[in-house]
Amino acid sequence: MAKVIEGLYYSESHEYVKVEGNVGFIGITDYAQNALGNVVYVDMPDIDDEVTAGEEFGAVESVKAASDLISPVSGTVVEVNEALDDQPELVNQDAFANWIIKVEMSDKSELDNLMDAKAYTAFCEK
Repeated sequence: MAKVIEGLYYSESHEYVKVEGNVGFIGITDYAQNALGNVVYVDMPDIDDEVTAGEEFGAVESVKAASDLISPVSGTVVEVNEALDDQPELVNQDAFANWIIKVEMSDKSELDNLMDAKAYTAFCEK
C-alpha cells in the first residue's frame, strides 16, 4: 500500500497539496511515483507562472512513461524545487518530502474539490 499522509489534499490525478498559510506545496503522491517507476526528469514551470486548477503545469518522466502534472489549485508559482533538476530520483525516494512547486494560492476554496487522506486511500484501492 502506498504511503498517504493525513492533513494533505489529494487529486484524482495523484498530485497532493500541503497547505501552509496561503501557500500550497504541490507534488506527486507516493502512489504516483510508485506507478511511474524510476523518475528521470521533472519538467517544472518558471517562478511567477500562473497555474490553474485542473490544468497541466509540467510533467514527470520515468523510464516507463511520461505523465503530465495537473495542478490541484490555482495561483502563482513562488518557488520550484531546483534539487529535482539534478536529482529527479528524489521524487522516488520520498514523494512527500520532495514537492515540485510552491504556489501562492488564489482561491483556497478549490481545496474543497480535493480528497482527504481517507478518501484518497479508498480511491487508490479501487
